[in-house]
Amino acid sequence: MDFITQGLIEAFWLLWHLDPETLSAIIITLKSSSFSILCALIIGLPLGFALGYFEFPGRRALKLLSDTLLAIPTVVVGLIIYALISYRGPLGQYELLYTIKGIVMGQTLLALPIIISLTAATIEGMDRKLYLTLLSFRPTPLQMIRSVAWELRHALVAVIVTAYGRVVAEVGVAMMIGGNIKWHTRTITTAISLETSKGEFAMGIALGIVLISIAFAVNLFLHFLKKRSRG
Repeated sequence: MDFITQGLIEAFWLLWHLDPETLSAIIITLKSSSFSILCALIIGLPLGFALGYFEFPGRRALKLLSDTLLAIPTVVVGLIIYALISYRGPLGQYELLYTIKGIVMGQTLLALPIIISLTAATIEGMDRKLYLTLLSFRPTPLQMIRSVAWELRHALVAVIVTAYGRVVAEVGVAMMIGGNIKWHTRTITTAISLETSKGEFAMGIALGIVLISIAFAVNLFLHFLKKRSRG
């Protein structure tokens, strides 16, 4: 118990005297996770809307695939992206391996099934009367998506929070694709793994507190937006 208490005390001391290395890991984490979620939203929201709204051949198979990928291990995603962007892979010429761009690719792939599946489920649970009301205005497909997204904005906030939580806490993709390079691709999770393996328990706790604080801040911000939109 003294070991844990001492670790907590040292962790708070380290946070109070924030060093450049820790700050770098925080910035890289925020940068990679934010871009990943943005890319996943741009791709995943329209696909989720299509799966939840339209009837077409193969729809059930695609939904099953998306739902199955919800549980895909992060190391498998890392392996797939590694095979694509490694120097012998089809995208090797772009030199994305061991870069933040490579991490963003992996984390986007990780977040996509969450956004697609949860958006589709949200659309399917929408009141059919609202559909009929919207259709009476004869909207274009883009207008329809925007209108439905606005009506379901509170549920979509939960989708974003869930996807962000998955991305910001993962370690497999960041480790395999980023390589945990100091000042360049070292994220909070890979730093926790490294520091704990070195026996730096206090630093691991400090970084863990930062990670929890980021997750809390994101949830608080989205909760504020939800409350404000309700008036």
